[in-house]
Amino acid sequence: MSTRNGDADNTGPSIPPASHPLHQPQGLRTIQTVRPPEQHRMRMWLLDAVGEDRRDVEVLLTALQQAVAEVHGLGGMVHLPGGGMSGVLYLVADSGLPESMTRPWLIIPARGTAPPSRAARKDTTAWRPDLAPPDPVPGRDPAALWPSRLPAGIGHLAVPIPGGGRRRGALSVLFAPGAEPGATERAFVNEVAAWMSGRLRSSGILNPSATLLRALENEPGPQKAAPVWDVKGMPSITYTWDLRTGELTSDRPVEEVLAGIDPGVMSGGIEAWAALIHPDDLPRAVAGFDTGIQLRGGFQAEYRIRRQDGTYVWIEARARTITDGEGAPVKVIGTLRDSSETHAAAESVGRALRHMSDGFVSLDADWRIGFLNQAAERLFGAAEDVAGTLFWDIPAVRAVPGLEQRCRATVAEGQPAGLDVPGPDGTSWYHLRLVPVPEGLTLYITDTTQRHLREVERADAERAAAERAALVQRVTRELAEAVTAQDVMAAVADGVMAPLGATGLIMLGTVGDRLTVVGSRGYSERFTRLLDGLWTVSDTTNPVGDALRTRSSLCISSPEEMHRRYPKTEMLIQQGDKHAWAFLPLAVSGRGIGAAVIGFGRPRVLDDDERTLLTALSGLIAQALERAGLYDEATTRAHTLQRSLLPQALPKLPEVTTAARYQSAKQGADVGGDWYDVIPLSAARVALVIGDVMGHGMAEAATMGRLRTAVRTLSELELPPDEILSHLNDIVGELGTDTFATCLYGIYDPVTRRLSYASAGQPPPAVAHPGGTVTFLPMAPDPPLGVAAPPFETLETLLPADSLLALYSDGLVESKDRDVTTGMRRLAELLFQSVNAMPASPADASDLDALCATLTSALLPTHGALMDDAALLLARTHPLDAENVAEWPLPEDPVAASQARDLVRAQLTDWDLTDEDLIMTTELLVSELVGNVIRHAYGPIRLRMLRSRALICEVSDASLTTPHIRHSSATDEGGRGLQLISALCQRWGTRHTRTGKSIWTEQALPTASG
Repeated sequence: MSTRNGDADNTGPSIPPASHPLHQPQGLRTIQTVRPPEQHRMRMWLLDAVGEDRRDVEVLLTALQQAVAEVHGLGGMVHLPGGGMSGVLYLVADSGLPESMTRPWLIIPARGTAPPSRAARKDTTAWRPDLAPPDPVPGRDPAALWPSRLPAGIGHLAVPIPGGGRRRGALSVLFAPGAEPGATERAFVNEVAAWMSGRLRSSGILNPSATLLRALENEPGPQKAAPVWDVKGMPSITYTWDLRTGELTSDRPVEEVLAGIDPGVMSGGIEAWAALIHPDDLPRAVAGFDTGIQLRGGFQAEYRIRRQDGTYVWIEARARTITDGEGAPVKVIGTLRDSSETHAAAESVGRALRHMSDGFVSLDADWRIGFLNQAAERLFGAAEDVAGTLFWDIPAVRAVPGLEQRCRATVAEGQPAGLDVPGPDGTSWYHLRLVPVPEGLTLYITDTTQRHLREVERADAERAAAERAALVQRVTRELAEAVTAQDVMAAVADGVMAPLGATGLIMLGTVGDRLTVVGSRGYSERFTRLLDGLWTVSDTTNPVGDALRTRSSLCISSPEEMHRRYPKTEMLIQQGDKHAWAFLPLAVSGRGIGAAVIGFGRPRVLDDDERTLLTALSGLIAQALERAGLYDEATTRAHTLQRSLLPQALPKLPEVTTAARYQSAKQGADVGGDWYDVIPLSAARVALVIGDVMGHGMAEAATMGRLRTAVRTLSELELPPDEILSHLNDIVGELGTDTFATCLYGIYDPVTRRLSYASAGQPPPAVAHPGGTVTFLPMAPDPPLGVAAPPFETLETLLPADSLLALYSDGLVESKDRDVTTGMRRLAELLFQSVNAMPASPADASDLDALCATLTSALLPTHGALMDDAALLLARTHPLDAENVAEWPLPEDPVAASQARDLVRAQLTDWDLTDEDLIMTTELLVSELVGNVIRHAYGPIRLRMLRSRALICEVSDASLTTPHIRHSSATDEGGRGLQLISALCQRWGTRHTRTGKSIWTEQALPTASG
């Protein structure tokens, strides 16, 4: 026999079907170590374990996989015979091979030269060292389907699958280039083929049972030709096909029923009839006949046959297989009729389906595409490319999540279903109606893109309306809560800019005829300064003035439009860096109060809905801005009042370095009743005061101002702390039963380093010692002013040099989340941390001022949450060095004045205060004071000089009488001493002590010495 493409006809003795013993299973741990024969037996044992209930295709595939794996092949195929029609073999199973390689092998001729054909026909093993396409069958050319770039040298081994008589199939295994199976591998493949044959016989494919034969034949022996069906009297031909000879006979001439067909076709046998079948229909027709013959059953097919004039006519063929007594098929009896009219009707329906606007897809029971029209082709691909393809393998189908599950569920339930899915382009939408039909499913696909767009537009419109309503509601709420003009500015910026895509906002207010900037967002500070006061309300050549004139929103979509309508706005265009604007006039009760200017970073045309929204917002903004203006005016007045009632600046004293903070509660008017004060006293002493009028508001602030004035007045009288609190208690009591106040009054003496203090309801001061420890001063539990019962208790404590004293109101340490004790503990912790990080002895108050800020920010809640006023006064004490203090006793004798003058001159010289005018003035003052004591009081007499913020001279005696300046007539000999003292010094006064009184004077120190 000739070879093709170098194939060698390896023929040899047929390997008969051999039964193999049932092998005992080997443990999985030993399978990889057994020798090849034992490995073969293990494989065969695995095949014997395949259940009898498995389908034939599963049986074939399992056996094929075992064979390929054992011989290390690339893949394999199983071909089984059809009937006698054209003598073909069908590919019924494959493993490890891509579809491009198996497509040419779907149908091959049994009399071909390919290894499967030779193995089946000659009942022998066939080998070809170089894989080549099989021989063609009518209407099918495998060479045209052969894959490109297939490696050369792929080996092809085929062994026969024994069957009844001469009906055999073939088992093929492909090997890598250069690899050739040996005798052991060939024997194993033959053994697997024999196993396949045994299983196929038991299933009835190769050897049908007698029961099946009787069911197919209805009676023993050949049957007479008779029509298989009769469709409303339509003419038909009854034919007989002898499977052993291929002879065809019919009960009437073929041309009587099938006009135009060659009358002699029947005499040419089955080969002549097959030659008339349309090439496109031949594989399907052959498959139908051969399947029916193989299964010994009935079958039908519809295909086209060629007339003598070259045209084709559709016929419908139905038949059944007749077998002999041994069950072998011997003939086929059937009928033929002209189905052109039926097919034409079907084609008409098909054309209607194909050209209708909606998509239509028909799926068979295996979910493969049987038909799709042009509309569906635009989604899934050309019909010739996707026909027969598994529906789930179409990319457009895979892109729809859950479609496969929905289709399967629809078929299982047997009820139509519908769903909307997006198109593959991402912009279109389709409605799929799934209709289950016998043996499959149909899909009706309607393009709903426009309807979906309309629904989307409607939904977008509804959503936009809801968003606008929510925006107005949100902005309305925020504007209602806005207190100041800056709050209004922030509410509009936060609520309007982002939803509109704006990049800038400027709020303008009217001051007279000028438009001033209230606040801005998204603009530079330089631009807002340029715009501040640039435009006037009456000037309609600017867009703001024009909008205020018309009382309607003005929208400018581009810089070109702005320049065309308002040529004088060149600065706004160039410096503002915006390309579209919306000018909202703000008017209340017909009175223009300003404008809101919204800017956009790109040209923009606002639609009607946006313009309506801005118009509604402009009224809300105007009302909020009007309320904020009134509040700002009231707040300004309150702040002015508060500043006037508190110290404008703390005095700079060498005895103490001080700093203070006041924070009013954010409830109602921004003023309160807390206060603090630092008051210089005589003898270099300093009074430290902190107080709190209970409540918050204008009335409390006024009461605080009265009490602070009273404290300063009483301090001028040099009263001790307990007496000052007693007088304050009387004042508060006269204000009414609903007025209460707390106060702490302390006097620091830098000479003795003692702090004398008394408290009425105030928390105890904290003292940070130079060593770093923080303590609270002991405090008598005196009630607040207004309900206290004097006398108050005065306490004294010795303060080390450079101690830090913290006086505070309860609002600093107490809040709704923290009691006073916890707040005091927190204050002590902060003082400890801060003081240890500060310089040992700061030269100015800057460090204390920073410490005030640190303490208040840590102790007070966030802005707007403070429930009570808070005041804090820090004072670092500096004692007066001993070298700056001089004190002497004086005799109760007129010579005391002369002695005092000598002591003063010597001390001033010792302090390098050698200015003669200062020395003479001091001598005169001391001489006059001592002389006054000698004449009007009694001893003991003491003289003390202090060099501090001033030159201080004190003369003390045991008398409690207080000297007073009186007017003397020209003839009076005395009464002019105090007038002289008042003229020569800056200040003078009398201070009562425990042992009497002291009369003191203060003189300014020379600048060079200071």
